[in-house]
Amino acid sequence: MKLAGQAAIVTGGARGIGRATALMLAERGAKVVVNYLSNAEAAEAVVSEIRATGGEAIAVQADVREGGQVQQLVSQAKAAFGRVDILVCNANMSFSFKPFAEMYWEEFSQKLNDELKAAFVTTQAVIPTMVEQRFGRIIYVSSTLGKDPSPNMIAHGTAKGGVDTFAVYIAQEFGSYGITANVVAPGLVQTDATAFMSDKEKEMISRFTPLGRVAEPDDVAGVISFLAGPEARFVTGTYTPVTGGLVME
Repeated sequence: MKLAGQAAIVTGGARGIGRATALMLAERGAKVVVNYLSNAEAAEAVVSEIRATGGEAIAVQADVREGGQVQQLVSQAKAAFGRVDILVCNANMSFSFKPFAEMYWEEFSQKLNDELKAAFVTTQAVIPTMVEQRFGRIIYVSSTLGKDPSPNMIAHGTAKGGVDTFAVYIAQEFGSYGITANVVAPGLVQTDATAFMSDKEKEMISRFTPLGRVAEPDDVAGVISFLAGPEARFVTGTYTPVTGGLVME
């Protein structure tokens, strides 16, 4: 139980990568706050699953783009568990899927604002507690599209590239307080968000992937859990693709 006694907030924790991460952190001993925006039933299901195996968890609704709601999220986490040690910034933000030539600034800037504001607001909400504790682990779930462009993904990729840069500044500024900040960048992952892709498309990606398949949420959650754990105590400011070798650093 390497995370015993620690408390984690997982934004967007009700489904996909967030759900897998919440379950894995709990399995390793962390007390987990499952943040959600609208799907209370899914969030409570994750909480029930954690509690069924002897873990501790609560579900908290909050829009991670809204400062007041995020402050309440952190307050509820501290009221329930006394501290906040781990923040996983994972909440999904919608974006316009279209080429640059057909995109309006309002569409482009919406994704930039949502993605970066979520990272900014959630980080700023937990930093005072982590500074006081002189300990914290922040993991930002990004995307390889921030560095490796793909058609029609310019809004998403540019926003995630901003998160990648934001993370290294947090790592640099708060390292002396025992706080680490790292980026996990998945490629294609089998979740509800990728259900629109055909099996043929996923098979094609698998053929070009050295490890021969598309990622499952647990593949990403495992890397997040490592970065949250004691083995990664001297790791900060890093960018880790989780793509089975499709993208290499």
